[in-house]
Amino acid sequence: MIHASSLVTDDWDAIVARLGGAEALETGARLQGAFLRPRKIRSAVDLLRFTLVRFTLAYCLGEMGLRLTAAWGAALGLADVSNVALLGRLRNMEPWLARLVGETLQAEQPAAAQGRLIRVVDATTVPQAGAKGSGAQRLWRLHGALDLPGERFGFIELTDAGGGERFDRAPVIKGEIRIGDCAYAQPNRLAAVLDGGGDVLVRAGWNNLRWLDAQADPFDLIAALRAGEERGVVDRPIRVGRTGAPPLALRLVALAKPPEAAQEARCKARQAARKGGHQITPETLYAAGWVILVTSLSADCFSSQDVGALYRLRWRVELAFKRLKSLVGLKEPPAKDPRLAKAHVLAHLLIALLIEPRVEVLEVSPPRAPASRGRWCGAPPD
Repeated sequence: MIHASSLVTDDWDAIVARLGGAEALETGARLQGAFLRPRKIRSAVDLLRFTLVRFTLAYCLGEMGLRLTAAWGAALGLADVSNVALLGRLRNMEPWLARLVGETLQAEQPAAAQGRLIRVVDATTVPQAGAKGSGAQRLWRLHGALDLPGERFGFIELTDAGGGERFDRAPVIKGEIRIGDCAYAQPNRLAAVLDGGGDVLVRAGWNNLRWLDAQADPFDLIAALRAGEERGVVDRPIRVGRTGAPPLALRLVALAKPPEAAQEARCKARQAARKGGHQITPETLYAAGWVILVTSLSADCFSSQDVGALYRLRWRVELAFKRLKSLVGLKEPPAKDPRLAKAHVLAHLLIALLIEPRVEVLEVSPPRAPASRGRWCGAPPD
């Protein structure tokens, strides 16, 4: 079994090389203000090693305080620093660690030229230190874009609770198919991905978009679903209204759920209404029996069944977040200082990204089933 401690001790030279080499680490640390003067810690490489080995594994995972962490580092000859000096170093690490996480993700990013790159976007939360209950103001939000078929995060960003879930938060890769759930049915954000050369596929609620027909008149979605009930499929062009911009020309693909799944969804909708203290509408109850999707994918290239199959890939990002958290035990940061807490989370992310490829190479976990690639209709983009 591979442990994080062996990764950042036995294979340290390989890790430094993978992160660009000692000179690049030194330059990046100085640019980001993480390492300005040697003092007790001789170099940026030593600082990073101290951070990953001692801060992440001892202070964060081992529940050791800064005083004992500093003493441990001194005993091993890594750096003889006081707990106060260590605290100061760690507070300044966040921008540099964020840069290293980004560069590591970029190095692992699969090329979009070999078939369609599928990117599933989602977000998860990490509680802030001392957080009680589930109040949004007590959370860090971790945004990610999972690239398929490689099943690696191609983008990660850490924000506070004010950093909302945005469909266009990750930079667009030309030719990608970007998939998101109902929270990402944001017309102007969809337009940004389309403008960047990507295709979009998101789930929508029956009433969380402004549905329009070809003449930009209101479109009765519920009536369209009822008309397609016998076939169990609605697949037609649609327009989605935007604020301060022309409507988006997209495609509506609605798939009726199997009877048991539809019944379960309607039971959940009733429970949610009772919990929220409001009366459920007949339209909401009826729409719960459908999976309503909007996409820019052409019907000539992707059938309605293809679109449904693509959307079912979305669950993989939830598993990926769970894997990312469990890989190094990412949990509540031990510090209330925002800079130190963000450094905690980012250090965990960096070490997870460094560990995961070795886990797969040595096959210490079951291999994943091969993911089906998307495809180009016609020639791929330049």
